[in-house]
Amino acid sequence: MNLILIIVGIVVLVLGGELLVRGAVTIAQRFHISTLVVGMTIVAFGTSAPELLVSLEAMFEGHPGIAIGNVVGSNIANIALVLGVTAIIFPIAVSRNSYRIDWPVMMITTLMVYAFMWVNFDPAMGGGYISKITWVNGIIMVSVLVGFSYFLIWKSRRVTKATHKENDEIPETPKSPLVKDLFFVILGSVGLSGGAHLLVEGTVGLATVLGISDYIISVTVVAFGTSLPELMTSVMAAIKRHSDLSVGNLLGSNIFNILGILGVTSIFKTVPISELVLEIDMLWVIGISAIVFPMMVTRKKVSKMEGVVLLALYVIYLYFTILKS
Repeated sequence: MNLILIIVGIVVLVLGGELLVRGAVTIAQRFHISTLVVGMTIVAFGTSAPELLVSLEAMFEGHPGIAIGNVVGSNIANIALVLGVTAIIFPIAVSRNSYRIDWPVMMITTLMVYAFMWVNFDPAMGGGYISKITWVNGIIMVSVLVGFSYFLIWKSRRVTKATHKENDEIPETPKSPLVKDLFFVILGSVGLSGGAHLLVEGTVGLATVLGISDYIISVTVVAFGTSLPELMTSVMAAIKRHSDLSVGNLLGSNIFNILGILGVTSIFKTVPISELVLEIDMLWVIGISAIVFPMMVTRKKVSKMEGVVLLALYVIYLYFTILKS
């Protein structure tokens, strides 16, 4: 029964994410934002919505291990699994902005959140937790996310308008009605909410039956499930040769996960951090994020062989995570 809840929850999350992304991208196109920025903001936020709802649901139901494990596991899966699989299918070209702006922001924000964890280090917390992310940290994280998103959109609109003016072009407007796009966004959001509830309920039940921590389940099963929207979006973008959307979606999703999900969740409720997250898993997040940078810069693309390396790293991470359990 728990497996059925998990599978149904993941399916509903994927369908909800697909509808949300479809409606959000079309709405973004009405405002003439570039594909890369759409990937970094609208698509990244849309495909990360499952992680946000799963984390909030888990925190309010008293399962903080799922909340933090979901974010950590998803960020590792986005780079190692999703980018790896996508590159294996079709080598991904990387734009200048991706490695000059987007990757540095992802790395700096990850290190910032890791620093927050050490600042709030308290071995006396008990219950297996030695640190926390507080509401003050959350406000800082969300503020940085909002500021970065505004900068991207402002810059993109400015460049797009200048390009249209220089080439004497009239920008195209999506043919679908705005009401239809808004309906997709609302329906997708409802699907994400329902799917998140089913996934958390099934995950907690499975962890109880197997006698392992909900954190281990969250960084494996839940993280994989909530990363499916990113995987589907990136693969389709690569096949259609929209590599900017693919890379932008993953980098933006990781930025949103670490700032938006942890930030919003901690504003509502303090997120406790275990020793496992602080001393092992966050180092995996930082390490995999660092490894992908030279891949992006050397030949301005992530090759099939580099995709194999990333996928192998993900398998190694899963092996040691399951072994620890």
